[in-house]
Amino acid sequence: MAADEASRVPAWVEPMLAKADGGRLRSGREWAYEYKLDGYRASMQIAPDGTTVLTSRNNIDFTAEFAELAGVLAPALDGRAAYLDGEVVVYGEDGRIDFERMQERRGHYVRHQNGPKGLEFKDAPVRFLAFDLLRLGDRSLLSTPYDERRRLLDELPMPDPYRVSVVRAVTFDELAADRRTPEDFLAHAASAGYEGVVAKLRSSAYVPGQRPDSWLKHPLIRTQEVIVCGWRPGQRSFTGTLGGLLLGAHDPATGDLVYIGDVGTGFSQATRADLQAQLQAMERRTHPFVTTPPREDTARARWVEPRLVGEIVYRQFTRAGRVRHTAWRGLRHDKDPAEVLAPRAVPHEPAVPPSSPSPSSPAPSPSPSLEPAGQRITVQAGNRRLTLSNLDKVLYPADGFTKGEVINYYSRVAAVLLPHLAGRPVTFICYPNGVDGQKWFEKNVPNGAPAWLRTVRLAGTGGTIDYPLLDDLPGLVWAANMAALELHVPQWTVQSGDRRPPDRLVFDLDPGPGTTIVECCRVAERLHEVLTADGLTPYAKTSGSKGMQLYCGIRTQDPAAPSAYAKRLAQRLARETPEAVTAVMAKAQRPGRVFIDWSQNNPAKTTVAPYSLRGRDHPTVSTPVTWDEVRACRHVTHLTFTADEVLDRIDEHGDLLAEVAGTCAPLP
Repeated sequence: MAADEASRVPAWVEPMLAKADGGRLRSGREWAYEYKLDGYRASMQIAPDGTTVLTSRNNIDFTAEFAELAGVLAPALDGRAAYLDGEVVVYGEDGRIDFERMQERRGHYVRHQNGPKGLEFKDAPVRFLAFDLLRLGDRSLLSTPYDERRRLLDELPMPDPYRVSVVRAVTFDELAADRRTPEDFLAHAASAGYEGVVAKLRSSAYVPGQRPDSWLKHPLIRTQEVIVCGWRPGQRSFTGTLGGLLLGAHDPATGDLVYIGDVGTGFSQATRADLQAQLQAMERRTHPFVTTPPREDTARARWVEPRLVGEIVYRQFTRAGRVRHTAWRGLRHDKDPAEVLAPRAVPHEPAVPPSSPSPSSPAPSPSPSLEPAGQRITVQAGNRRLTLSNLDKVLYPADGFTKGEVINYYSRVAAVLLPHLAGRPVTFICYPNGVDGQKWFEKNVPNGAPAWLRTVRLAGTGGTIDYPLLDDLPGLVWAANMAALELHVPQWTVQSGDRRPPDRLVFDLDPGPGTTIVECCRVAERLHEVLTADGLTPYAKTSGSKGMQLYCGIRTQDPAAPSAYAKRLAQRLARETPEAVTAVMAKAQRPGRVFIDWSQNNPAKTTVAPYSLRGRDHPTVSTPVTWDEVRACRHVTHLTFTADEVLDRIDEHGDLLAEVAGTCAPLP
């Protein structure tokens, strides 16, 4: 073989693309299933002498950026050429594919390219995961059935599987032989952190550049490529940096660039700084859209040339052409702006209203058994397998926030929430038909609860109560699946079935008519001074509703002492400023004042747990806040946080209440 032929890599082939399956995962013996990966789509083109080129889905040379992948497969090919289709990925510390980490690596590479020449680029290790084989030796496999292409791919030895490996594929028959279904495979993909599943017709050819019905993707999250068309400077804690992005895409019918909404969450501090620097160099005086966006959406906007492509997660695309409930995932340097098409609006089903009993019939007691079965899915939560139902059911109609998203929120927040629930009997407030429907309080463990759920039996005013104890992820997911949006706990724990003395002091600041959380913050500042002078360390959180709470870790053997102490402080502040504070519960005393509810320390009372959702119009959360945020609060929106925002705050701050147990001091 001539030298030039030996080093000639196979010509690039425009990749075949997967079509959305419309929410229905295909099933039947003619289908095979693969994990949907979350990285950069790329081809690996290998010459007979091992010369390797990596190319993006839009024909950009990736070889230098992923140089550690070059030549890895050459020893396995015995002098044959090969063309593999796959995905370049980066793994996070939890062993899952991490697209954000890939984005960080990409940023480091760009800066390295602009730095001193001759330095080797070393960063997070990458892996090429192959899912198709388009050429082997002199043979083109484009018209060969999928099954045969996969067989040849699986037979290729992998000399270094840490750098190059093959994506797992399983057929319907193989699943059936294991007494499993495609839905089980999807559930495993969800629990393992994959982006979704791709169903592929086993008899299908590889069709370059097409999106046929033979490859159907079933995403577990809804993502969208977007064109960055502008940005807003940040406010409050983000003053001086980027606050959000204004997004565009091409109308699929006309090709016009249209405004599709904005995104303000999902950015790390480093990402905000990097994006701001890039966008400031691309600014233009006017917006780039075919029609002017609504004025209310573009206040403080700074427009840029529509060159950068990014990716967002979103929950809904409205009939008005807007993405709603968005989060940033990162820039897509492997995508061209001309490829970015706006999604199509999907009709949104309203929540089912609760049925009304006839006047002559007693109202039924709500329970999980009244909820229709709906679609079920089995997932792995910690060391337990749970069956979840009705994941698409909308529990917050104003936002389209579903039960699946409630479960996802509680799963992701578990690491910081569970320490505040540990050992504390939990009272649920359940909303089986959403926040607009009937709710019920649940203290007793309901019928049908799993046998492994930890419980504690305690005496109550009407007899004994079997309370649930949520101290692990499976228990939390089980509660969320019951539509238990709100979790309430007392200021004491149990040990070996016995109630222990209180370990927390709480002040519940409740704004009366004419006041808001802003006035609560001013009262909280005064309480902070008094509590600190008494040797206690106060921590603040929003209630997730209208007010806020202050916590202190305490040591006392008297269950009545916290209420007595809190009452004295509340009465003291009410005497000092009777026009602003009241310490009595009577509603007539509330207008224009903040009620300091000291009675939450009564052993029979409970308070909403930190990080619990609330049954309000929107999925707001009882959120720990810093004292700087309390002092700076001048508007209700400054201390109102939704589930998505709380997850971002945890990434930035961790658990702001983590030290409350470690700062326990004797109760004065």
